[in-house]
Amino acid sequence: MPRVTTSIPFHALRFEDDLPTLHEVERRLKTFLRGLRRQRQAAQTGDDDDASEKMDQFFDYLNEAERRKIRRRAHRYVQRLDALSGLSHLSEENRAKLTPLRGGLPVTRITSEHEADEIAAALHAEMPWMAPATEAVWHGLRASAREGQPGVRFTPLVLNGPPGIGKSFWARRLAHHLEVPATKIDATGEPASFALTGSQRGWGSAHAGKLVNTVLNSRHAGPLVIIDEIEKADEVHSNKGARHTLTDALLPLLERMTAATWECPFFQVKMDMSWVNWVMTANSRQGLPKPFQSRCVVLDLPDLTTGQLRDFAMNEAARRGLPAPAVEALAVLFETGAVRQGRLNLRTVARMLDRAEMLSNRPMLH
Repeated sequence: MPRVTTSIPFHALRFEDDLPTLHEVERRLKTFLRGLRRQRQAAQTGDDDDASEKMDQFFDYLNEAERRKIRRRAHRYVQRLDALSGLSHLSEENRAKLTPLRGGLPVTRITSEHEADEIAAALHAEMPWMAPATEAVWHGLRASAREGQPGVRFTPLVLNGPPGIGKSFWARRLAHHLEVPATKIDATGEPASFALTGSQRGWGSAHAGKLVNTVLNSRHAGPLVIIDEIEKADEVHSNKGARHTLTDALLPLLERMTAATWECPFFQVKMDMSWVNWVMTANSRQGLPKPFQSRCVVLDLPDLTTGQLRDFAMNEAARRGLPAPAVEALAVLFETGAVRQGRLNLRTVARMLDRAEMLSNRPMLH
């Protein structure tokens, strides 16, 4: 059964469908002027119905000067409404990109502490060595349900540990169990701060970031953002010497109060990003500024044992529905010590499973 969602406003924009057209405003002003004339005439002539009927044709007539005046006032009124819409600075193309925001967006809600317990239990069963991370999320889920929050919230996490222990995989499984969209950013790839938040006009390649694009494409205000190797993110300098770092870009997004009124650099529109949840991975605490660490829970995770890798391989093989001979072959590899711990991690086990799945699905040759 899909998880319950709650709709939140997410923005303070007014789209074209919410605004009157120029023609509609002109019609209203003309109707008002005609009605005002009738009121004034009625006050002068009393309740003389015959006189009122004779004057109807006069009241309905508007000369060219009056029409021009109404047109000017209607035009100024529509312009002011457009300015108040929050979209007047955008091109038609970019306004169209924001149409998924019309009417607000949903966020996923945890309805009870029991539901939070079920999610945590399922996640722990898959990856028990990630218990510290699962527990941190579990407390956040229970608090969200207990406080009747419209969406899911937990403190931003930094999973610090050796490569290949499944930090990113755990985050993807968390998004799966929460039934929320997820997006992943590699901090060592393209300029990560711009990849996440986008860049404003004035840069050579202005664009919206993955955060906003994920919200728009999924039409969901509470995605899970996964950032890999955040301690290795590079600095970016503009032509004017301005310094941009990923951790600096994250600071206002990790604080719930400032995230609720975060402004997209590209669209220059304020959006409620306070329901976005964050899981970041690192191989070391070095390179993580103190202001950034103070906004997160940093968990130091140990390397995996051979037993933990074996349990993961068996559980994942069952989840994928691998045939019994393939599962037995995997078990033998671990039990006989055919693979050494120094060469084995979650990535290599995942590749072994992929290979076994591919071989099991190959057609029989006659």
